[in-house]
Amino acid sequence: MVKLEDAVTARFDSHGEKFEILVDPDLALELRKGNPVDFSDLLAVETVFKDAAKGTEQSPEALNKAFATTDVFEIAKKIVNQGNVQLTTEQRRHIRDIRVKEVIEFISRNAMNPQTNAPHPPQRIENALAEAKIKIDEMKGVEEQVSGILKELKKILPISLEQIKIAIKIPAVHAAKTEHILHKYKLLKEEWQGNGNLVAVVEMPAGLRQDFLNDLNGTCHGDVETKILEK
Repeated sequence: MVKLEDAVTARFDSHGEKFEILVDPDLALELRKGNPVDFSDLLAVETVFKDAAKGTEQSPEALNKAFATTDVFEIAKKIVNQGNVQLTTEQRRHIRDIRVKEVIEFISRNAMNPQTNAPHPPQRIENALAEAKIKIDEMKGVEEQVSGILKELKKILPISLEQIKIAIKIPAVHAAKTEHILHKYKLLKEEWQGNGNLVAVVEMPAGLRQDFLNDLNGTCHGDVETKILEK
């Protein structure tokens, strides 16, 4: 159990009420990452407060109304995952650095330059984020905020998060070896022909096209037919 002086407040608002718990900041971060934690170690006090600073406990009626339970551990899990946790400055900096890298990687792999039909290199995206002074929220997931980030990036970069469909015809001799590649993406069609050839249609972010074609051609030694389908 974390000491009171080392604990931080996690807060969740619902049904016009405030629900607060005192938690170990490191274990709260692990829980938000989806890792298992011992709730007895997570909580400084196994109590849900209305105001933790004043020591005012929340009523059982309010707990049942907001969480449909009075189980402190179940409530704590929801508060940490869905509420606001007062992380330390060092923790926030660490999470922010990770989130920025995730955003850059996501955009580099999924977006493209519509002028060249090629993805932007990560360094170019990183420079553009800095130039546009785009703030990345470390407490939000990448996909949750990427549309807003792209909107700002478009002011200084030609960039598009388009989806493309690619039709593929793979000779029988290579077909079985390529299934793991096709299933990395959204498989819209998969048809095994009488001669053993495989015909498929996959959908993917435009920025992943070259990686996909490289994998496919490498496995089939270039013996494969592909065509980008019109929208």
